[in-house]
Amino acid sequence: MAKAPPVLTRLQNHSPKKAHKQHSMSPLCLSIFLLVTCVALFTLFQIQSLHTPPSSSSPWFLMHQWQKVTTSTQELTSMAEKLRQAVTFLPLKDLRYQEKALQGHTWFMSSMYDTREEGEVQYQQFPSQSSNGRLLCLKGRDTHDGSWNSYALAWPETLLFNATLLKGLTFVSYNHYNYDNIWHGLSAVVPFVAWHIRNECESPSRWILYHWGELRFKMGAWLRTLTEATFDGEPFIEGFEWANNSEPICFEKAVVMRHNEGGMSRVRRMETYDYMRRKARAYCNVSLEDARINNKGLPGIGLTLFMRTGPRSFRNESAVIGIFEKECAKVEGCKLMVAYSNNLTFCEQVKLMSLTDILVSPHGAQLTNMFLMDRNSSVMEFFPKGWLKLAGVGQYVYHWIASWSGMKHQGAWRDPEGEPCPFPEDDRWCMSVYKGGKIGLNETYFSKWAKNVLNEVKTRKTVEVSNKSTASTSSCACS
Repeated sequence: MAKAPPVLTRLQNHSPKKAHKQHSMSPLCLSIFLLVTCVALFTLFQIQSLHTPPSSSSPWFLMHQWQKVTTSTQELTSMAEKLRQAVTFLPLKDLRYQEKALQGHTWFMSSMYDTREEGEVQYQQFPSQSSNGRLLCLKGRDTHDGSWNSYALAWPETLLFNATLLKGLTFVSYNHYNYDNIWHGLSAVVPFVAWHIRNECESPSRWILYHWGELRFKMGAWLRTLTEATFDGEPFIEGFEWANNSEPICFEKAVVMRHNEGGMSRVRRMETYDYMRRKARAYCNVSLEDARINNKGLPGIGLTLFMRTGPRSFRNESAVIGIFEKECAKVEGCKLMVAYSNNLTFCEQVKLMSLTDILVSPHGAQLTNMFLMDRNSSVMEFFPKGWLKLAGVGQYVYHWIASWSGMKHQGAWRDPEGEPCPFPEDDRWCMSVYKGGKIGLNETYFSKWAKNVLNEVKTRKTVEVSNKSTASTSSCACS
């Protein structure tokens, strides 16, 4: 074919006159001319056949198509193998970012960025558009060094040959602290509840818990029961006991949280806490109307002293109880309740909080229960000596949760007296002395404070009763 144009060109350069002259001059020339003409015609026929599609039923056509399919399949297989080999596992805990472990992309799955929407929880979802349709895969179950555990992304069609694919929805939680303390545990679970509400109440098949990239196998009893109540089923915490450390485990669908409530607006937080309150009360068979109105038609006011034993307990409990009991007795409908956080079940705490309008308690994890009260309920908090200067921003966590859950934090009393510190009082080493200190009292201050809060709550609840409304009227996205 490549030689055809020169032949055609040569034929085009032969004039008929010259050809006739050659024919008349010699029989040999005529024979040569006829031979060249035949070759040219044969070549033209071959060129034309190349431009004419062969019949789909011809053996040559079918063989050609089979070769094309075989070649494409081989190319796809080769490409799939290359994609498998390209799956790269990275450390769950990236030590390069240990100085800013909680900032931005954090040191947990540091190569990934969160999905951010205005006012919504920050999260990662796999597969998704941002992951280009790839699934999340994990490897390792180390409990002491998160850098020994790893993660990768892979397309579902090109998972590693030794990978295990787990069906259903998987919640992957990163907690910088722990899952035993109810405040830190709640902070880790809240974003999943917010996602759950916004995604047609889809519930997980399993939870995977990480602390600093290290695998954890359990939640504290309070948190586990709250999670069961919220998601309508006991949480299954995956420990990968059955898995080989060297073999990857991939997830059909996974949601990862590593910023707790970060990014959530106050409205979204209140919606989430409303949902958990409602689910917890339903789980514990607590009526929303308990003790709301007494037999005189006046609003009941529940005043609860939620006590601690040991660190950050009141030095003279009976005196503190007496002060609040005296002020409560001055307000019709007020009922004083005294309880200890360490000897109540989850449902007993839910019931107690449903009856509480004013929560009086030392700073501590037990205050986390405040979101189980009705919206607009009040919190009165107490601190030992030294916390204001040395405790850092963490001392305000119950101010935060009060705001997020729709409660009113009525301030905090800080004991000016306490255990002496062998160092200057503003020395950071003194916090080890002050952290678990006992809390004293100031009868005059406590009495006036209690009186003001009680009067404020009575006024609010009287208006609510007259309007036949309650503080906890909020719609829930899920039944």
